Amino acid sequence: MAAPAPFDLADIKRRMAGAVQAFSKDLASLRTGRASANLLDPVNVDAYGSMMPLNQVATVNVPEPRMITVQVWDRSMVAAVERAIRDSNLGFNPATEGQVLRIRIPELNEQRRKELVKVAHKYAEEARVAARHVRRDGLDHLKKLDGHIGKDDIERHSEQVQKATDQTIAEIDAALAAKEKEIMHV
Repeated sequence: MAAPAPFDLADIKRRMAGAVQAFSKDLASLRTGRASANLLDPVNVDAYGSMMPLNQVATVNVPEPRMITVQVWDRSMVAAVERAIRDSNLGFNPATEGQVLRIRIPELNEQRRKELVKVAHKYAEEARVAARHVRRDGLDHLKKLDGHIGKDDIERHSEQVQKATDQTIAEIDAALAAKEKEIMHV
């Protein structure tokens, strides 16, 4: 039987950084009272039999600080795009004018701010879970190396994986705290 691949801490750290990047992108999509084209990044449209990101079926623009416009390229997709935006849990209610959807960004009230904080917490938990999955993969790989490398090396690598996990979760928590402060104090 061939020896398993060598342990690669850099790969584990890279994968954990990917979880943080995805989380940061999710946080950027949470609105804080100002219009931004990336607010609609999490929206996926049921287009042509598959789920597609909104930016692959329409152009998103921000003509005013409190307005987003969505120019749908294919007239037959307007209803699907409108439905996807309404169902996205972002709290948007688009007004349709032909192939253009206009989305007014209302002032955030206290209830909506709390809802957004809950969504941010959900995104943070998903990112933490992703980091823990990477940790589990790394520790599983180390178990496969048992007998191929020394016990001391396995123990040292296990500690490195745990330390990388702790740092990643601390990054996620710090980003969450900053976003929560931004949402609640806009």
